[in-house]
Amino acid sequence: MKPSTFDLPMFFTPEHLRLGERCHADFVEGDAPALHVPKDVVPHLGKQGYLQHLAAPVSVRALCIVRESLAYRSPLADSIFAVQGLGSFPIVSSPAFPDRERFLAEVVSGERVAAFALTEPEAGSDVASMRTTARREGDAWRLDGEKVFISNVGIARHYVVFANADPAGSKKGISAFVVEADAPGLELSPVPMSVDHPLGRLRMQNCRVPAAALVGEVGHGMRLALGTLGVFRTSVGAAANGMAARALDEAIAHVRRRQQFGQRLADFQLTQAALAEMATELDAARLLVFRAAWLKDENPDSRDPTAVAMAKMFATEAAQRIIDRAVQLHGGLGVTLDSVVERLYREIRALRIYEGTTEIQKLIIGSALAGAAEK
Repeated sequence: MKPSTFDLPMFFTPEHLRLGERCHADFVEGDAPALHVPKDVVPHLGKQGYLQHLAAPVSVRALCIVRESLAYRSPLADSIFAVQGLGSFPIVSSPAFPDRERFLAEVVSGERVAAFALTEPEAGSDVASMRTTARREGDAWRLDGEKVFISNVGIARHYVVFANADPAGSKKGISAFVVEADAPGLELSPVPMSVDHPLGRLRMQNCRVPAAALVGEVGHGMRLALGTLGVFRTSVGAAANGMAARALDEAIAHVRRRQQFGQRLADFQLTQAALAEMATELDAARLLVFRAAWLKDENPDSRDPTAVAMAKMFATEAAQRIIDRAVQLHGGLGVTLDSVVERLYREIRALRIYEGTTEIQKLIIGSALAGAAEK
């Protein structure tokens, strides 16, 4: 895979292009063992300087460049990198957070692993229906509730937890809190997945955190959550592109060496047609993703979510199709556990769900179009 930045220079500054070249050398052509061990990923990326792209000012294009290349090599490392950003961006966005500079310095160096705890058993995309509560008790906050499908559980040093501080339960009370992994009243448990990712559940029962753990102000949680997802959602499409590019490369290599009926698989017209569709969908996905990233960087305050939703929806769905076709081209080898494309087949499925399902993205796009048609 050539670095996508070489193909789309109109979206990037010279600094972005240099980052793309470095990521290609480190992740696409290189393969550090630390990228495949959950506890080693963040320290390794911190030492290599990649976590600096999670500090202010955050460039969505830089996030996409890193995630596409990282996901090509290790979807595990990509996921951990992304959650490191999700679990620190609310603090990046809150200049008044106590000891903010030291806190973020630990995130960037890799000393502190972050996590983002928003999803609940009964509150996924419907953030406003969360049931986790926060009550002020003297110089502390008491948190009660449950979060599920939280990435980096077991390796995170802190979780940005969203809870409702309004006794009446209004969404105007949703607030964000930094909860250290060793906070009293916090119970962590793993959630087994089809892929080897550190995912788990948080249970908070009379979990007490200091008053200074509040991120921003009471009632700013919804804005912080949506703002964080708005920045990182585009990069989900970039991660999908990285996985799809790896699948395409694996498929091309396989059909070139595999002999059937006296010729290479690559010589069959049906094989060539499949590769053509895969490559075209990947290029289309990259264009959508980097357009959305460029728009977000150029106008960070824009509230139009359409480009981001299109990029996330198309890239993840296209990657599913590309990887599925790569498995098909591998034949029986494509479903064996030591096959790269089999692993990618399991890895890509979650990207169509988290940070807003494909169906949610369709609602966002359709609502914007219907609203525009009425004006």
